[in-house]
Amino acid sequence: MRLGVLDVGSNTVHFLVVDAHPGAAPLPAYSHKIELRLAELLEADGSIREDGVRQLVEMVSSSLRIAEDKGVEEVLPFATSAVREAANGEGVLKRVQDETGVELRVLSGGDEARLTFLAARRWYGWSSGRLLLLDIGGGSLEIACGLDEEPDTAVSLPLGAGRLTAAWLPGDPPAADRVRELRRHVRAEIARTVAEVSRLGPPDHVVGTSKTFKQLARITGAARESDGPLVPRKLPRSALEDWVPRLAAMSADQRVLLPGVSAGRARQLLAGALVAEAAMDLYRVDELDICPWALREGIILRRLDKLSG
Repeated sequence: MRLGVLDVGSNTVHFLVVDAHPGAAPLPAYSHKIELRLAELLEADGSIREDGVRQLVEMVSSSLRIAEDKGVEEVLPFATSAVREAANGEGVLKRVQDETGVELRVLSGGDEARLTFLAARRWYGWSSGRLLLLDIGGGSLEIACGLDEEPDTAVSLPLGAGRLTAAWLPGDPPAADRVRELRRHVRAEIARTVAEVSRLGPPDHVVGTSKTFKQLARITGAARESDGPLVPRKLPRSALEDWVPRLAAMSADQRVLLPGVSAGRARQLLAGALVAEAAMDLYRVDELDICPWALREGIILRRLDKLSG
């Protein structure tokens, strides 16, 4: 069957059309997205700005038109931390439904972690043993660990690259003292979760998902995205540690010149690197694999499981 996944994320609103059926990998058929960066389009009280809400409604409407044109049988619409934590989140959801008819399902942070973990588990299989997942989004960091398809622990922290950039790194490039303050903050937040994950035992396999991890891997020497999802990609902590001070000294315009770094995410890359470095250090991860599947694939796989159940 042909499914459409409407992902209202903190950085990007993405409508992905896939051909999928139980027991097979979802095959992407069409992609439509905009870098809306809802996590940064906030008023002083934490409400999403009117221009952000208007663009979101327009994107949902255009996605519905594409779904019809592409023969989509079912649309799976969901929203993550930007809408979940906005002061006017309920109002945003109501407006989207009133103007488009689409009822966005708001995922909790735990849901995000569990569904992303499911996608990673299906991609790598049981041979990975105890799997540790790290996912850096625009609004939050998800951490999950376990032996099965349902993780033994799933944690969400407000450490997304977009959120942190807007709140902590106003300069371009940011001031050194602000970078140090953010580094301390990130490490203190992640350190609170280490005991909960470590009690499960050391992981056999560590993976990172999300655009942030993909871009960090690319600038440290991983293969290009155009080489396809089956090419193994890794992020060594030693290489990342070398890059963090270099990223801190660069402006956004300079970061765009790095391989694989998009203009829309260049400002966020330093915050994402600080989160990735802290997580890998505190969890004692020397190297992780970049997983091509993430939350959207987890949503699709869970839906297919229900169809076949």
